[in-house]
Amino acid sequence: MDQPLLELDNLRVDFHTPTGIVHAVRGLSFTLGRERLGIVGESGSGKSMTGRAILDLIPPPGIVTADRKVFRGQDQLTMDKRERRKLRGRRISMVMQDPKFSLNPVRTVGDQIAEAYRVHHKASAREAKERSLAMLEQVQIREPGRVYDLYPHEVSGGMGQRVMIAMMLIAEPDILIADEPTSALDVTVQLQILKILDDLVTQRGMGLIFISHDLHLVQSFCDRVIVMYGGK
Repeated sequence: MDQPLLELDNLRVDFHTPTGIVHAVRGLSFTLGRERLGIVGESGSGKSMTGRAILDLIPPPGIVTADRKVFRGQDQLTMDKRERRKLRGRRISMVMQDPKFSLNPVRTVGDQIAEAYRVHHKASAREAKERSLAMLEQVQIREPGRVYDLYPHEVSGGMGQRVMIAMMLIAEPDILIADEPTSALDVTVQLQILKILDDLVTQRGMGLIFISHDLHLVQSFCDRVIVMYGGK
Protein backbone atom coordinates (compact mmCIF):
# COMPACT_ATOMS: atom_id res chain seq x y z
CA MET A 1 0.00 0.00 0.00
CA ASP A 2 1.33 3.45 -0.95
CA GLN A 3 2.31 5.84 1.82
CA PRO A 4 -0.36 8.56 2.29
CA LEU A 5 0.54 11.97 0.91
CA LEU A 6 -0.97 13.68 3.95
CA GLU A 7 -1.93 12.51 7.44
CA LEU A 8 -3.84 14.76 9.85
CA ASP A 9 -4.88 13.79 13.37
CA ASN A 10 -6.89 16.10 15.65
CA LEU A 11 -6.28 19.26 13.61
CA ARG A 12 -7.53 22.36 15.42
CA VAL A 13 -7.67 26.02 14.38
CA ASP A 14 -8.47 28.49 17.19
CA PHE A 15 -8.72 32.28 17.09
CA HIS A 16 -8.10 34.07 20.38
CA THR A 17 -10.21 37.24 20.35
CA PRO A 18 -11.02 39.87 23.01
CA THR A 19 -14.42 38.25 23.49
CA GLY A 20 -13.12 34.68 23.76
CA ILE A 21 -11.80 31.78 21.69
CA VAL A 22 -13.38 30.96 18.34
CA HIS A 23 -12.94 27.29 17.43
CA ALA A 24 -12.86 27.32 13.62
CA VAL A 25 -11.70 23.69 13.19
CA ARG A 26 -12.29 21.25 16.03
CA GLY A 27 -10.40 17.97 15.97
CA LEU A 28 -10.41 17.05 12.27
CA SER A 29 -8.61 13.84 11.25
CA PHE A 30 -8.12 12.30 7.79
CA THR A 31 -5.53 10.90 5.40
CA LEU A 32 -5.05 11.76 1.72
CA GLY A 33 -3.68 9.45 -0.94
CA ARG A 34 -3.42 9.89 -4.71
CA GLU A 35 -7.14 10.54 -4.98
CA ARG A 36 -9.87 13.17 -5.13
CA LEU A 37 -11.00 13.93 -1.58
CA GLY A 38 -14.00 16.21 -1.17
CA ILE A 39 -14.60 18.45 1.85
CA VAL A 40 -18.18 19.68 1.82
CA GLY A 41 -20.15 21.84 4.22
CA GLU A 42 -22.05 25.09 4.61
CA SER A 43 -20.35 28.49 4.75
CA GLY A 44 -18.42 28.88 8.02
CA SER A 45 -18.08 25.15 8.66
CA GLY A 46 -14.25 25.29 8.57
CA LYS A 47 -13.55 23.97 5.05
CA SER A 48 -11.30 26.79 3.84
CA MET A 49 -9.64 27.07 7.27
CA THR A 50 -8.67 23.41 6.96
CA GLY A 51 -7.02 24.06 3.58
CA ARG A 52 -5.17 27.11 4.88
CA ALA A 53 -4.05 25.25 8.00
CA ILE A 54 -2.52 22.51 5.84
CA LEU A 55 -0.55 25.21 4.00
CA ASP A 56 0.41 27.04 7.22
CA LEU A 57 -1.49 30.12 6.06
CA ILE A 58 -3.52 30.91 9.18
CA PRO A 59 -2.76 34.53 10.20
CA PRO A 60 -2.60 35.79 13.80
CA PRO A 61 -4.47 35.61 16.12
CA GLY A 62 -5.14 32.14 14.70
CA ILE A 63 -3.33 29.16 16.24
CA VAL A 64 -3.02 25.78 14.52
CA THR A 65 -2.41 22.63 16.58
CA ALA A 66 -2.54 18.91 15.80
CA ASP A 67 -1.50 15.59 17.28
CA ARG A 68 -0.13 14.59 13.89
CA LYS A 69 0.48 16.58 10.69
CA VAL A 70 2.63 14.58 8.27
CA PHE A 71 3.36 15.23 4.59
CA ARG A 72 4.90 12.25 2.77
CA GLY A 73 6.55 10.98 5.95
CA GLN A 74 7.80 14.45 6.98
CA ASP A 75 6.51 15.65 10.35
CA GLN A 76 5.39 19.25 9.84
CA LEU A 77 5.02 19.76 13.58
CA THR A 78 8.79 19.46 14.07
CA MET A 79 9.73 21.56 11.01
CA ASP A 80 10.80 25.15 11.45
CA LYS A 81 8.96 27.93 9.62
CA ARG A 82 11.46 28.04 6.75
CA GLU A 83 11.10 24.32 6.05
CA ARG A 84 7.30 24.55 6.09
CA ARG A 85 7.45 27.48 3.70
CA LYS A 86 9.44 25.39 1.22
CA LEU A 87 6.53 22.95 1.02
CA ARG A 88 4.04 25.70 0.21
CA GLY A 89 3.60 26.14 -3.51
CA ARG A 90 6.32 23.63 -4.41
CA ARG A 91 4.86 20.47 -2.84
CA ILE A 92 1.38 21.62 -1.75
CA SER A 93 -0.57 24.28 -3.68
CA MET A 94 -3.95 25.90 -3.24
CA VAL A 95 -6.30 27.40 -5.83
CA MET A 96 -8.19 30.18 -4.10
CA GLN A 97 -11.89 30.75 -4.56
CA ASP A 98 -11.91 33.89 -6.73
CA PRO A 99 -9.06 34.60 -9.19
CA LYS A 100 -9.98 38.30 -9.33
CA PHE A 101 -8.68 38.69 -5.78
CA SER A 102 -5.74 36.27 -6.10
CA LEU A 103 -4.06 37.66 -9.22
CA ASN A 104 -2.01 40.87 -9.23
CA PRO A 105 -4.06 43.36 -11.31
CA VAL A 106 -1.02 45.33 -12.58
CA ARG A 107 0.95 42.36 -13.97
CA THR A 108 0.15 40.14 -16.93
CA VAL A 109 -1.07 36.65 -16.13
CA GLY A 110 1.90 35.18 -18.00
CA ASP A 111 4.42 37.07 -15.86
CA GLN A 112 2.72 35.77 -12.71
CA ILE A 113 2.75 32.15 -13.87
CA ALA A 114 6.40 32.43 -14.93
CA GLU A 115 7.31 33.95 -11.55
CA ALA A 116 5.63 31.03 -9.77
CA TYR A 117 7.88 28.67 -11.73
CA ARG A 118 11.09 30.64 -11.13
CA VAL A 119 10.43 30.90 -7.37
CA HIS A 120 10.72 27.11 -7.10
CA HIS A 121 13.13 26.30 -9.95
CA LYS A 122 16.44 27.80 -11.00
CA ALA A 123 15.32 28.75 -14.49
CA SER A 124 15.96 31.48 -17.03
CA ALA A 125 13.22 33.90 -18.04
CA ARG A 126 13.00 32.17 -21.42
CA GLU A 127 12.56 28.70 -19.90
CA ALA A 128 9.96 30.01 -17.43
CA LYS A 129 7.96 31.56 -20.28
CA GLU A 130 8.12 28.34 -22.32
CA ARG A 131 6.91 26.30 -19.35
CA SER A 132 4.17 28.84 -18.66
CA LEU A 133 2.88 28.68 -22.23
CA ALA A 134 2.90 24.87 -22.07
CA MET A 135 1.00 24.98 -18.78
CA LEU A 136 -1.62 27.34 -20.21
CA GLU A 137 -2.09 24.91 -23.07
CA GLN A 138 -2.39 22.01 -20.61
CA VAL A 139 -5.31 23.70 -18.83
CA GLN A 140 -7.00 24.02 -22.23
CA ILE A 141 -6.56 27.73 -22.88
CA ARG A 142 -6.72 28.55 -26.57
CA GLU A 143 -4.08 30.90 -27.96
CA PRO A 144 -1.81 30.68 -24.90
CA GLY A 145 0.60 33.18 -26.46
CA ARG A 146 -2.13 35.83 -26.57
CA VAL A 147 -3.49 35.04 -23.10
CA TYR A 148 0.05 35.16 -21.64
CA ASP A 149 0.16 38.92 -22.29
CA LEU A 150 -3.30 39.73 -20.90
CA TYR A 151 -4.01 41.38 -17.55
CA PRO A 152 -6.38 39.74 -15.05
CA HIS A 153 -9.25 42.14 -15.83
CA GLU A 154 -9.03 41.12 -19.50
CA VAL A 155 -9.83 37.44 -18.89
CA SER A 156 -13.21 35.84 -18.15
CA GLY A 157 -14.05 34.11 -14.87
CA GLY A 158 -13.52 30.65 -16.35
CA MET A 159 -10.24 31.63 -17.99
CA GLY A 160 -9.08 33.32 -14.78
CA GLN A 161 -9.73 30.11 -12.87
CA ARG A 162 -7.70 28.15 -15.45
CA VAL A 163 -4.87 30.67 -15.11
CA MET A 164 -4.89 30.14 -11.32
CA ILE A 165 -4.80 26.35 -11.78
CA ALA A 166 -1.89 26.73 -14.20
CA MET A 167 -0.02 28.94 -11.71
CA MET A 168 -0.50 26.49 -8.85
CA LEU A 169 0.43 23.43 -10.92
CA ILE A 170 3.50 24.74 -12.74
CA ALA A 171 5.74 23.79 -9.79
CA GLU A 172 4.36 20.21 -10.07
CA PRO A 173 3.07 19.81 -6.49
CA ASP A 174 2.09 16.51 -4.90
CA ILE A 175 -1.14 17.93 -3.44
CA LEU A 176 -3.54 20.49 -4.89
CA ILE A 177 -6.16 22.10 -2.64
CA ALA A 178 -8.99 23.58 -4.73
CA ASP A 179 -11.16 25.95 -2.69
CA GLU A 180 -14.54 26.13 -4.46
CA PRO A 181 -12.87 26.51 -7.87
CA THR A 182 -16.18 26.39 -9.78
CA SER A 183 -18.54 28.33 -7.49
CA ALA A 184 -18.69 31.50 -9.63
CA LEU A 185 -18.85 29.71 -13.00
CA ASP A 186 -21.73 28.58 -15.18
CA VAL A 187 -22.46 24.86 -15.52
CA THR A 188 -20.64 24.36 -18.83
CA VAL A 189 -17.43 26.00 -17.59
CA GLN A 190 -17.75 24.11 -14.28
CA LEU A 191 -17.62 20.81 -16.15
CA GLN A 192 -14.58 21.95 -18.14
CA ILE A 193 -12.68 22.91 -14.97
CA LEU A 194 -13.57 19.60 -13.28
CA LYS A 195 -12.38 17.70 -16.36
CA ILE A 196 -9.05 19.54 -16.22
CA LEU A 197 -8.61 18.74 -12.50
CA ASP A 198 -9.60 15.11 -13.06
CA ASP A 199 -7.10 14.71 -15.92
CA LEU A 200 -4.29 16.30 -13.91
CA VAL A 201 -4.89 14.03 -10.91
CA THR A 202 -4.93 10.97 -13.18
CA GLN A 203 -1.91 11.94 -15.27
CA ARG A 204 0.30 13.29 -12.48
CA GLY A 205 -0.77 11.01 -9.65
CA MET A 206 -1.52 13.98 -7.39
CA GLY A 207 -3.75 14.15 -4.37
CA LEU A 208 -6.64 16.60 -4.73
CA ILE A 209 -8.59 18.17 -1.86
CA PHE A 210 -11.74 19.60 -3.42
CA ILE A 211 -13.53 22.09 -1.12
CA SER A 212 -17.15 22.88 -1.91
CA HIS A 213 -20.59 23.59 -0.45
CA ASP A 214 -22.24 21.65 -3.31
CA LEU A 215 -22.89 18.12 -2.05
CA HIS A 216 -24.16 16.86 -5.41
CA LEU A 217 -21.07 18.15 -7.23
CA VAL A 218 -18.70 16.59 -4.69
CA GLN A 219 -20.62 13.30 -4.74
CA SER A 220 -20.29 13.04 -8.53
CA PHE A 221 -16.63 14.10 -8.73
CA CYS A 222 -14.75 12.86 -5.67
CA ASP A 223 -13.55 9.41 -4.59
CA ARG A 224 -14.23 10.10 -0.89
CA VAL A 225 -16.13 12.83 0.94
CA ILE A 226 -15.69 14.52 4.32
CA VAL A 227 -18.71 16.47 5.58
CA MET A 228 -17.96 19.38 7.95
CA TYR A 229 -20.33 21.20 10.27
CA GLY A 230 -19.38 23.70 12.97
CA GLY A 231 -15.67 22.97 12.57
CA LYS A 232 -16.09 19.20 13.00
